[in-house]
Amino acid sequence: MSTCLLCHNYFEEVDSWSTLFSLVEPDPLCSTCSEKFEKVDGELCEICGRSFSGLPDEYREGNLCYDCVRWENEPEWKGVLTKNRSLYLYNDFAKDVISLYKFRGDFAISSIFKTPLKKSFKTHFNSSYLVVSIPLSDERLYERGFNQAKAIAELLDVPIHEVLARTHLEKQSKKSRDERISGENVFRVVDIVQDKDILLVDDIYTTGSTLRHAGKVLIEAGAKSVSSLTLMRG
Repeated sequence: MSTCLLCHNYFEEVDSWSTLFSLVEPDPLCSTCSEKFEKVDGELCEICGRSFSGLPDEYREGNLCYDCVRWENEPEWKGVLTKNRSLYLYNDFAKDVISLYKFRGDFAISSIFKTPLKKSFKTHFNSSYLVVSIPLSDERLYERGFNQAKAIAELLDVPIHEVLARTHLEKQSKKSRDERISGENVFRVVDIVQDKDILLVDDIYTTGSTLRHAGKVLIEAGAKSVSSLTLMRG
């Protein structure tokens, strides 16, 4: 008998050979909570990982969604982000979970993503990537108490490289898409990334602005490529 990390109800674990021999982590969620997460799957935009399911044709151009077409049509941003892959859609349930984790400091919640995150990493990326979590500014880190992106990256059980630093500015969530794109770049590179394939890790992909701004300074510093792995796709 286990206790669900989200609803705190008791549930019976389904045993398998993998869990019996500790090849995978036991499921920390009951089936009811687990099924509320909507997986990002099917045919995807080859850059941002957006699902084409239910997306009108006018928001798609070949293998890219319209958002990525717009990014790629800007010379400043073309090729900055090679690929993003996300685990789940940012639905209402996911928003509540991320709020508990990110803003209310329920750090233990991150463990519910460990098994699917490691699976996604092995499916879409590999150990040759330099894994870099999106940093918080010193002010935001003091306010929140922990860096949610770094905690997510640590679930991969691979070395995390702190090659980026961040300047404190207004929260991205308060800005429009155009303001995010045209605003000052808050990131700077603080270690060597020359000829490295970088994998950025963050909690949510919304407009892709944060990841591309981080990617831009990494590419300018000599990184070979920049991709990203995120929990949620907005």
